[in-house]
Amino acid sequence: MTPNDLVLTPRGVRFQGRTFPCTIGKGGLAADKREGDGATPIGAHAIGGILYRPDRIAPPTPWAIPIGPTDLWSDDPSDKAYNHMVRAPYPHSYEALRRADPLYDLVIITGWNWPEATAGRGSAIFIHQWRRPGYPTEGCVAFARAHLHHIASHLTPDARLIVPPLANGTIAHP
Repeated sequence: MTPNDLVLTPRGVRFQGRTFPCTIGKGGLAADKREGDGATPIGAHAIGGILYRPDRIAPPTPWAIPIGPTDLWSDDPSDKAYNHMVRAPYPHSYEALRRADPLYDLVIITGWNWPEATAGRGSAIFIHQWRRPGYPTEGCVAFARAHLHHIASHLTPDARLIVPPLANGTIAHP
């Protein structure tokens, strides 16, 4: 572990000497993540990139990629582009990256089941803005907007999201 890694703890995510409250998947933590289980996968996940809404925020880092109106994320295990960014129109199941709400204004892509995806192991474990404190995600890790922006602006491409098995599989939510 390095100080640039994001490490899940019972109190939140530790990053560069600070601990940030977060929410995790409604399915808790899972060593055997599956598509649709709502769990946050245990493991050390590389940071695959940062996406941002250029119509709403400035790029948090020079290496961030803008989210366009037709950008989607394939979540169909039968699709050859499963767990990858794709563009509309798209015939398979997907999640829109450009949302009406602010949840995906800033998205950090983790290396869970990416870039080499195995069908059914779960797609799109992102780090993004939470709906509200304590509201679980579909498996992602989510933060308050200000904390997410701080993390993204200080993140290095070699950082990882480390999700260790915790005693009871839950973390404290604010």
